Amino acid sequence: MPAAYVFDAELWEWPARASWFFVSVPEAISDEIDARTDGFAAGFGSVRVTVRVGGSAWATSVFPDTTRGCFVLPIKKAVRDAEGIAPGDSVRIHLVLVDARP
Repeated sequence: MPAAYVFDAELWEWPARASWFFVSVPEAISDEIDARTDGFAAGFGSVRVTVRVGGSAWATSVFPDTTRGCFVLPIKKAVRDAEGIAPGDSVRIHLVLVDARP
């Protein structure tokens, strides 16, 4: 059974790149993702996931952010537009790990 998580997180804009938007995966979930994906991580420590926000679903990756001490999930423009979300909004995230230990 794949590892699935549901959480609420605030959408934020990456200061280094004004067009990139993310939510931070809560620390406890990030720790579990890190443990369950040891040996599965790809470039930059990325972990493949599927995500649903509202009626939008897509495949992407989460990335470790050592500054924040958690994984971060990019939210693409098409999803932000379709779901009417903007920086500062709380977003309900449904996240499933693609490659993970049981």
